[in-house]
Amino acid sequence: MTNLLLSTLATYAKSVKNNFVCKTRQPMAVQDKFLQELLQIQRQTVLGQKFGLDKIQTIEQFRKQVPIWSYADYVPYTERVARGEPNVLTADQVVYINLTSGTTGKQKMVPVTYRFNRSLSKANLVSLGFAMEALRSHSVGRVIPLEFGKVLSTNYVGVQGQTEAGIDFGPVTVGSYRMNRFFCEQAFAQPFTAMEISDTLSRHYVCLLFALRHPQTRAISANFPMLVLRTCQYLEEYAEDLIRDIQQGTIASWLTIEPQIRSALERRWSAHPQRAAELRSIVRSAGRLTPKLAWSKLSFIGTARGGTSDFYFERFPEYFGDTPQSGGVYGTAEGTFAICHDFNTDGSILALESGFYEFIPEDQWDVEHPKTLLPIELKVGDRYRILVTSYSGFYRYDIGDVIEVLGFYEQTPLIIFRHRRGGLLSSTTEKQPNFTQLRRCKRFSKSLT
Repeated sequence: MTNLLLSTLATYAKSVKNNFVCKTRQPMAVQDKFLQELLQIQRQTVLGQKFGLDKIQTIEQFRKQVPIWSYADYVPYTERVARGEPNVLTADQVVYINLTSGTTGKQKMVPVTYRFNRSLSKANLVSLGFAMEALRSHSVGRVIPLEFGKVLSTNYVGVQGQTEAGIDFGPVTVGSYRMNRFFCEQAFAQPFTAMEISDTLSRHYVCLLFALRHPQTRAISANFPMLVLRTCQYLEEYAEDLIRDIQQGTIASWLTIEPQIRSALERRWSAHPQRAAELRSIVRSAGRLTPKLAWSKLSFIGTARGGTSDFYFERFPEYFGDTPQSGGVYGTAEGTFAICHDFNTDGSILALESGFYEFIPEDQWDVEHPKTLLPIELKVGDRYRILVTSYSGFYRYDIGDVIEVLGFYEQTPLIIFRHRRGGLLSSTTEKQPNFTQLRRCKRFSKSLT
């Protein structure tokens, strides 16, 4: 059943990707269509009426009539959304609120509707379609072909909290995974329940435990490369404990796991002595356990590229050899901006159907009312601040991200995230990432965060 669903998903993703490729040849027609449909749907919202969206007929009208806003301008509206007031920013019901990492100050709230989630999920499907194509092309000359299969992810998927109106809130990945739980259950090498363990060390351990049971695990996914390295450290540090649990059919008693979650996981767990023997033989031979040794058919690593990523990628060969990397999508809590189209590539294609985008050139960054450029007006090698209009209810929203144009895919720009203007760089959603956090940890130490 699972293999059939994964095969169906892969086939569908290829179709969505092929359709997207056609659209990259006429980006402004696609962008105009996206904007007109969005304005039609949002025109009667509180902010839609304030901006007079129902009177806008063209892109130029939109750019003249709607101001460029920072998050501070949206605070009065997001607070009303959090209190449960409908039709403030979005015509659709708000079902979740994305919280930003807070790297530029106080965490921001971004309303999420099912329509907004679908627009972002479409970019994920396109990315998956490109990954399927890359698996084939990068398999040439390899003894073991690269293939699509089960994915190890150690992301936390527990809800952080609720607003006074009962709306769940938390990181963007939590909301995305929870709204797509069925497909996550099919694609992941570990149960979704394992990702609900709140203690970081225990969650990583249990996710690794279930994934190690599957020698056919094909991918590892994490938001940032530092988090991938942290998973590698846990695998090496706790190899003997993990192998013992696989042999005995136990889940280590010293782990800090919520009782109801432990009970649910234990019902799904059983001994696998043959797999334990394989892993123990690897440790005896190599003196350690790395992902590439544990999963000989590992096909790709999915994690963010650009920004501070290169620093961490220097250590990847130690754990993964020449296993290729996929950037997936370039996105934040505020939206998805670009789609990775090949392995080991930094440039990503502007996500034409996930938002309407404008760009502020460097000579306009300190201008009170800056002039903006459209996707087809960008120049290779130049840097811009990106503005996004999306189904979150934000218009011409300046999140401060600085991107560089690396080239064009057909007629659509290839962009890469460089840094967030006025903020701190982060690879873990923390303000001060510390590489020493990756050093060996003790079993009963506090979880790494």
